[in-house]
Amino acid sequence: MKAAGIIFSNIHDKEIKELTANRTLASVPFGGRFRLIDFVLSNMVNSGIMKVGIITKENYQSLMDHVGSGKHWDLSRKNGGLILLPPYGMSGTTLYKSRFEAICNTEQFLRRSEEDLAVMSDCDNVCNTDIAKVLASHIGASAEITVVYRRKALAGAAPRERTLFEINPESNRVTKTINVQKAQGEHNVFTNMLVIGRRFLLNIIDHAAARGFKSFSQDILTRTGEFRIFGYPLEGYFESIDDLQSYYRVSMDLLRKENRDMLFYQNDTNIYTKVRDSAPLVVTESADIANSLIADGCVIEGEVKNSILFRGVRVHKGASVTNSILFQDSCVSRDTRLNCVIADKESIILEKRTLSGHETHPYFIAKNTVI
Repeated sequence: MKAAGIIFSNIHDKEIKELTANRTLASVPFGGRFRLIDFVLSNMVNSGIMKVGIITKENYQSLMDHVGSGKHWDLSRKNGGLILLPPYGMSGTTLYKSRFEAICNTEQFLRRSEEDLAVMSDCDNVCNTDIAKVLASHIGASAEITVVYRRKALAGAAPRERTLFEINPESNRVTKTINVQKAQGEHNVFTNMLVIGRRFLLNIIDHAAARGFKSFSQDILTRTGEFRIFGYPLEGYFESIDDLQSYYRVSMDLLRKENRDMLFYQNDTNIYTKVRDSAPLVVTESADIANSLIADGCVIEGEVKNSILFRGVRVHKGASVTNSILFQDSCVSRDTRLNCVIADKESIILEKRTLSGHETHPYFIAKNTVI
């Protein structure tokens, strides 16, 4: 069976509002040269999904600039390929307020598709996942919905609502779905990835008003007795971006080689992104660099340690950047000290400034800010 992909680009924007003020969560920069959407797009393409619809809502200009025609993911195709689904795709539709309303707005995309299955995913996941195995599990179990979950411990600190599953260990069938705020302890946590039959999903959309369906997690995934809902346990490297603190933590995890190997070199599959023709990295004799990811086009004259620098960043002589993330075209002037800082694009930190946050609460500098 063939599958089409559906990606939600805006669902979690409010949870990381510092970085999504001028962009969608999908287009948030990550790891020196990637965007968050690169992971889910690459996972789908690597699993043979060659028709992908991206649901948009607002602030998606940078997303359009990044994905373009989809050629960098081999999705620039005459049939299928990459399709942007704007919030007003047809007359009578309204700006969606929930995941379920967003799904309902994809009705025409689903009806015009010929694939038997739909793979739906958010953009808050950083992982390298073989979705083909999830599809095979879905077909083998004759499931109507297969949810991808991760067994993990929750601390209860994140304000975001979590969807948790109780699962029969013998059949992997979901026996109970729980939506809870500030969950604690070890649970089967929904990764916001699932496989669902296309016709089954269209039937839900067609009867949503009559059956009072308003929330996908509360009105669909909780009907474990009515629908054949199965779980698929996710293995390997997986992290989700819940807020600015988790973005910083997950980004810093990339400085460990074992995490990079699990994420980028697992199962001989690649994570693709938009290719840019940048000048080479320039490192002068005065530079001091250790344990850092530095992209093309940077000029390093000062100290950079345990940090991630995107394209075009300049660190002047006498400056020190430690435990920080600097987005594209940022500039750190002479004798300036940065520690645990996230600087958005084109930020300029003038001479003799000292800015410091903490690994649990990084100091954030907004786009185009001069300090």
